[in-house]
Amino acid sequence: MDADKLEALRQKYAGTKGGDIFHPPFAAVAAQVFSNADQRKWPFAGAATFLGLPYRPELAATSNFGDLDVALVGVPMDLGVTNRAGARLGPRAVRAVERIGPYEHALGIAPALHVNAADIGDVPMKSRFSLEKCHADIEAFFGSIRAAGMIALAVGGDHSITYPILKALGSDRPVGMVHIDAHCDTGGTFEGSKFHHGGPFRQAVLDGALDPERSIQIGIHGGAEYLWEFSVDSGMTVLHVEDVIEMGVPAVIDKAREVIGDGPTYITFDIDGIDPGFAPGTGTPEVGGRRAHHRRRRGRGGTAIRCNDEHGAGRGADAVHRAVPDRARPHVSITRPRLNPGQRSPHAARCDRLDNANRSCYGSRGAAEARTTLGSLVVTACNKSALQVSPRRSFSLCLEPDPCSGTSFLHDAEVVGPRP
Repeated sequence: MDADKLEALRQKYAGTKGGDIFHPPFAAVAAQVFSNADQRKWPFAGAATFLGLPYRPELAATSNFGDLDVALVGVPMDLGVTNRAGARLGPRAVRAVERIGPYEHALGIAPALHVNAADIGDVPMKSRFSLEKCHADIEAFFGSIRAAGMIALAVGGDHSITYPILKALGSDRPVGMVHIDAHCDTGGTFEGSKFHHGGPFRQAVLDGALDPERSIQIGIHGGAEYLWEFSVDSGMTVLHVEDVIEMGVPAVIDKAREVIGDGPTYITFDIDGIDPGFAPGTGTPEVGGRRAHHRRRRGRGGTAIRCNDEHGAGRGADAVHRAVPDRARPHVSITRPRLNPGQRSPHAARCDRLDNANRSCYGSRGAAEARTTLGSLVVTACNKSALQVSPRRSFSLCLEPDPCSGTSFLHDAEVVGPRP
């Protein structure tokens, strides 16, 4: 390094503290995060809240919700699921996510520092046993949020919660929708119920709360395609995951903005839109979804979407089908061949090829890995070499598709079902 440059760096940075930031946009964030030059809130201490925001459940009892701009609310209800239960634990799990900082680097802002926002707790529901009563309570609660003119951000919960939310927010004028999911969720009545998580958007359209011609469904894939004809018949724009890959994220964002226009819009995100290799804790996993960073890019593209109408009526967003209990997640079991401890798999060379392909795309990161346990029998799939068996240890197994070719490699294992 040039000696003069090194001396200049020493003059500028030697003796400074963690909160001494020189770049003005970063300095503005640091000024609100650090209590003095080197102290900030510990991410592992204190009560967990959504995005680390103030916890203000008492505001739900006031008519104006304390004049908040944005209310984050949990909706811990999963009585509408058709497969795995457990999404009722979603709000608690999302609150527990540790946030190391408030800054969103791609947008260049710290969002929570620019709005008056708070975690206002969970929707109070009278019965844990009645789906219909829970929906009525959700609709009433979000009706109050709408009357106060706020934007609501809900964390579920199964996707049936979006139906009563849309009824509340679209009661006087149907809203548009950006919907990211593996499924269209426009199914009909199943086993005597039309309020399940597979049909909220059909019901919202029929009730006049959702405008199908201003609705786009993104990333659709999986084995339930035959259930979603209502989406096309009603005029929704449906982009399957293959369309998304072919178009690219910027073009998908442009298409979404074209469809929804400049009217009030609701954004809904189902975690099963992400491939279960990255998000296994979902009620209806569908192989072939996108990676987490693709969803983040798409979410950032929504910064120009209107979430309020000219009368101040609140619109909003939700995230659903999160936090299936760990015991219900799939595990991996050896199927071929039977290996002794330390024995190299005859198929291990395939892992080598996958790792080399991944390295050509992602540099030194190597193959992505999914981690789980198998009780007393454990598999170790090294990024670079052998598939081995070792007793009573955790393991990592290469289960990701090759990002260059899209070809999936399962090596010597398969997903066989819930862990006992």
